[in-house]
Amino acid sequence: MYNLLIKGYTNDQIARHTYTSKHTVRTHIKNIYRKLNVHNKIDLILYYR
Repeated sequence: MYNLLIKGYTNDQIARHTYTSKHTVRTHIKNIYRKLNVHNKIDLILYYR
């Protein structure tokens, strides 16, 4: 899921691509943000670089 976020996929696109619900995607993204101490997708991309 992390790589899909970096590529700029929306939460809906990630849910369809991974065959999960939107709620599951939101939960995973929230956990990724918390663990990496970032607050949005831009911060995540900057962290990745």
